[in-house]
Amino acid sequence: MHVWQVKSALIRTYEDVVQNHTMQEAAALAYYFVLSFFPALIFLSAVVAYFPVPDLFGHALSIMGRLVPPDSMGLVRRVLADVITPNRGKVFSFGLLGTLWAASGGFLAVIKALNRAYDVQDVRPFWKTRALAIALAMIIGGLLLLTLGVMIVGPRFGGWLANQVHLSSLFVLLWPYIHWSVAIAFTIVAVEALYFLAPNVKQRFLATLPGAVVAVACWIALSYLLGVYFRHFANFNKTYGTLGAAIALMVWLYWTGFAMLVGAELNGELAKISSKGPVREKHGPASITNIDLAA
Repeated sequence: MHVWQVKSALIRTYEDVVQNHTMQEAAALAYYFVLSFFPALIFLSAVVAYFPVPDLFGHALSIMGRLVPPDSMGLVRRVLADVITPNRGKVFSFGLLGTLWAASGGFLAVIKALNRAYDVQDVRPFWKTRALAIALAMIIGGLLLLTLGVMIVGPRFGGWLANQVHLSSLFVLLWPYIHWSVAIAFTIVAVEALYFLAPNVKQRFLATLPGAVVAVACWIALSYLLGVYFRHFANFNKTYGTLGAAIALMVWLYWTGFAMLVGAELNGELAKISSKGPVREKHGPASITNIDLAA
């Protein structure tokens, strides 16, 4: 693939973002993400309770606080405290299935949005797309748990590992960068899995890598810039009162959806200029047979 082809794909990606109303699509995704965000966290709290790590969920929220706006994290902690603490037994039993179902609603919206980003129709029945959404919630959740595990072990783990397997001091020196790189790699793989499984297209797993890298890079950059904006410039609490934290969370989820859709648009454009040709639908529309009305 030549440089001019990549440049052309980037230009067409920008045009598709404008023509396909990607920003409006991201706003719709943010709405569904809000409805699925707290059920997903409740489901995560139920799963990590079985891990032999003390206060693992608290560590998860602390790491999330590096990306989510500070005011919004306060709202998240209050809601989770109200929901999980008094209903811990129920959440960890039958309620777990309900939270998984609610969390999969966001992935169902992602499936539809990615189909539009790839310019394909989804003729799969509802039960199949809902089952796929639940499977995606579990797969992506598992990959993000691996990312969480890498983040939690922290820089000190490098020294412990070096002592156990007799590694050089260079490994200890590089470990802080290695463990961040591994965490980002798991996040990219999670986005790749989303691009590979969710839309109704036939494609190779590695073909989703460029869009996943762009999406994760944009997401990290936008999260950092939003954090700076919310801490030093915006004051949603004065403008919107008690709704300020919820609106800040909505804005963050909006840009999260936007970054994900831009990556999908880029993958679709790169596929058009690849040797394999444009992506094809996994399941085409049903063929129409001739009907003799005079019979």
